[in-house]
This record gives sequence, C-alpha cells and structure tokens, in this order.
Amino acid sequence: MSGPPGARKTEFDQQVLDLRRVARVVAGGKRFKFRATVVIGNNQGKVGVGVAKGADVSQAVEKAVSEARKNLIIVPLKKGTIPHEVSAKYSAAQVVLKPASEGRGVIAGGAVRVVCVLAGIKSVSAKVIGRTSNKLNNARAAIEALKKLKGLAQNFKSP
Repeated sequence: MSGPPGARKTEFDQQVLDLRRVARVVAGGKRFKFRATVVIGNNQGKVGVGVAKGADVSQAVEKAVSEARKNLIIVPLKKGTIPHEVSAKYSAAQVVLKPASEGRGVIAGGAVRVVCVLAGIKSVSAKVIGRTSNKLNNARAAIEALKKLKGLAQNFKSP
C-alpha cells in the first residue's frame, strides 16, 4: 500500500465494502460527501468494520480504516473454521454462520464473505437470511455473529 511518506506500515488487510455519495441540501444546492464502509482484518482472527464520511473518497476510506481499528474483535478459530454454529441480527440483516469441514472453503456471499475471509476463517458456510441487501448491515450482522462465538479468544475493543 503506497501512502504519504512517514505513513506507518499496517498489519491489517483492508477491503472497501461500499462507497456511497451522500448529499446535504443547503440554500445554494447540494453539498456532496462520500461514505466509505471498510472491513479490516489480519487473517489470523482479528477483524473490524468501520464507516466514515469524507470530502473525497480517499479521505473517507482513511477515516473508515481508523474507525475499523477501534472496533476490532478477536474471532476464536478452531482448525481454520469457527467452533460452533451461530446466528445474529443487526437491524434488518440476519446472518447464520456454520462451521465447515477442512478444505471446504468460505461458502458465503457479499459482505459476510469479506468479513469471514479477512478474519482468517478458511472454511465456513454462511447464509444471509435477512430481507436487506445493505452491505453495511450485513457486515455488522456478521461481526455480531462472530462476537457470539465461544472459544479461547476473548472479544475486546482495542485502544
């Protein structure tokens, strides 16, 4: 990742999940900003989702990455998969995650797939049951499901 000189090297991979142009209506017309939804993870059990707005796309993505760092969780992994089946709901999004046998791969779609891959889960079967196609809410539902996992690792909020 190339950035400004003096930028620190990061241990996390990042993926932009969603980019939207949002508008604020003022007397002279519309003022546009960009909203970025970013998922970061280290492929070894740490994953987080961040959302931020900025005047341009790169600023929004940068702010979203720093927001995702604040919302990191640790996912307990067991032989490359999750320890047990878990489901969670966030707003209208509902997600079910099931452990899969080794070598099966990540069977998930959209935002849930991105969250699982960046968390370092190698084999999992996931289903989005909710009625929404909103990527942000689906990603947050996946994070909520991963928070519910019981295992050796404890969920935390990093400073």
